[in-house]
Amino acid sequence: MQIVIDTKLECVILAAGSSKRLGQEKALVSMGSGSLISWISRRVKKKGMSPVIVTKSEIFDEVCRESPDCKVILNPDPSRGRTGSLQEGISALDIDSDMDYRMLVIPVDRPGFSDSTLDLLVESKNSCCPMQNGKGGHPILLISEDVQRVREASEDTPLRDIVKPQRFEVEDSFLHLNIDTPSDIELLEEMHSNYQDNSDFGG
Repeated sequence: MQIVIDTKLECVILAAGSSKRLGQEKALVSMGSGSLISWISRRVKKKGMSPVIVTKSEIFDEVCRESPDCKVILNPDPSRGRTGSLQEGISALDIDSDMDYRMLVIPVDRPGFSDSTLDLLVESKNSCCPMQNGKGGHPILLISEDVQRVREASEDTPLRDIVKPQRFEVEDSFLHLNIDTPSDIELLEEMHSNYQDNSDFGG
């Protein structure tokens, strides 16, 4: 049975975090013929969403070039953390909406989800996230009530303390890949090599 979702779906890609341990900017890491941010945003757009990308001043121009069809906004103070960045994205979405929407949250450094997992998130009526081996992963889908909770939260409150998404088991081999150190780049390249001909990972 097809699931009919009435509430509009938006997407925020978080790309304003620190890259000190990695030694290069996470959003601009090479991914095939482009960058990680362009690869993720392209996959999201294929699902009918127009993502808002929240980034920092140091890479703002590069992110705009890598994602020309996306709305890119600046987090003036990335030290506020991930929740603060997400609130910047929500504020940008609220300008063009009635503030009643579901929202997909994708950290740029957590790219290991499959397109089938993305489909399950898009179709969900509840706040949820994928899980593997008992551990929750990304992306996270928030229903409108939870988006409102994020709006009202203190910017330094971790997202896990604001919302409690339901978890569903997936078989994504790289779900818990976290781009944080040079060794993670090797895993990212392995992921892309394994799945570049697999339509379930964006081609």
